[in-house]
Amino acid sequence: MQFKSLTTRVIVISITLLTFGIGVFAFFNLKREHDQLINSASDSTELLLHTIEKSIYNSMRIGNTDDVQTILQMVGQNHKLAAVRIFHPQGIVLRSANPAEVGKPVDDANYNLFINNRQTGVFTVDGYGDVLGMLKPIYNERTCHFCHGSRTRIIGVLNVNYSLRETRQRVIEATRLFVVSTFAIILFLSVTISVVMLKFVKKPLNRIVESMARVEQGDLSVRMTPEGRDEVGKLITSFDSMVKNLDSAKQELEELHFQQMERADRLASVGEMAAGIAHEIRNPLTGIASAITIIREDFDSCDPRHQIVGEVLEQIKRLDKTVNDLLFFGKPAMPELIYADVNQLLKKMVMFSTQHRGGKSIDRRVELQDDLPLVYVDPKQIQQVFLNLILNAVQAMPEGGVLTITSGLIKANGDQWVQITIADTGYGIPPQILGKIFTPFFTTKAQGTGLGLAICHKLITQHKGTITVNSEEGKGTVFTIRLPVPPPMSTHQT
Repeated sequence: MQFKSLTTRVIVISITLLTFGIGVFAFFNLKREHDQLINSASDSTELLLHTIEKSIYNSMRIGNTDDVQTILQMVGQNHKLAAVRIFHPQGIVLRSANPAEVGKPVDDANYNLFINNRQTGVFTVDGYGDVLGMLKPIYNERTCHFCHGSRTRIIGVLNVNYSLRETRQRVIEATRLFVVSTFAIILFLSVTISVVMLKFVKKPLNRIVESMARVEQGDLSVRMTPEGRDEVGKLITSFDSMVKNLDSAKQELEELHFQQMERADRLASVGEMAAGIAHEIRNPLTGIASAITIIREDFDSCDPRHQIVGEVLEQIKRLDKTVNDLLFFGKPAMPELIYADVNQLLKKMVMFSTQHRGGKSIDRRVELQDDLPLVYVDPKQIQQVFLNLILNAVQAMPEGGVLTITSGLIKANGDQWVQITIADTGYGIPPQILGKIFTPFFTTKAQGTGLGLAICHKLITQHKGTITVNSEEGKGTVFTIRLPVPPPMSTHQT
């Protein structure tokens, strides 16, 4: 479980890499120290060998062969030397610091060096451990021919065995020193890294985690004070800024929600009241309309009173539409859903809109995509939406213009939608009121109720679709409706 902690993993990985790096460094240093000690012993032995060679040469040159033995015995008193001897090329010891081995075969290790034409080698000798053996052939020079003749090229081999016991001991001591110092360095750096990580990383991160847990539980009053300007300090500063913004957003949402609840409550009350009033007005209004119609039939069409009564009937129709809108907004009917062809619904509403008295000078352009999939809607309610938007577009172009109606199939957010656009080239909607046009009872028309677009928005939302508007003042307005396409497995019926 501890290795799930980021800090623990960083500490372990850091210590592991540190140990590996220092270990490799110590290994190469030990090897270099060992090689240096061996080279030092080799240099000392070689120097000693040359010294003995010169002394022996000088003694033998004047015929003092007894001095050779004396020289070897004097040199052999050095405790670092395991053997100092001269042996015949055939392997018999001729002279030695140890008189007991004179006339006996030289040991195999040294003789093998000679046979293999090698001058140095490391091997083990009983009582001395590892020794460095070094050979120096004694060549039969002209001055030696008097005693040794001229037939043989090598008259002897000078052999010195240098004990490496002291060298090995120094290597062991150096190794021990390196191991202890390496362990101490690793331990010190490990403790230092751990303390630094725990103090400057894990502790602040734990504080952040605890604060985030409090924020997750809904406490947005959490604040933290950064202890430095490093990355963790910047993270804490960003965290504080984020929580502060969340707190402000929460307060704004709560205030907005409260306002929306108040508005919804008022709208519900207004809707109930409007529905009640509209219901009480509708029946008398129907009777008045019937009576006025009968009265108009009593006047001749040329009678000025006939025109006045006709105007009264027009106002009664406008009041009746307002009453119907109030009734629908206060208590909307549930949609009766069937599979319908959007293009057919649009064509019917375009044809119906041509009867509008203000639409004679409007150029209508209908661009409908063929083979659109059916949508699952209430045709009457969707026709009401289309008609409302088309009539609004016609009314927005009193001097004439272009009404463009299009349909098509699009894909958005992974789903398919049938998209309908209704665009006009009228006077447009000012930016300051564009966001209010779907608000109930908001209108800029002198005789409007402010419910038309609100009802359209409500109907499209009930069908799980969307309705949006883009407008540029002085250039026109575009309403875009999207209706979801049912899944392919559905059985289309019309």
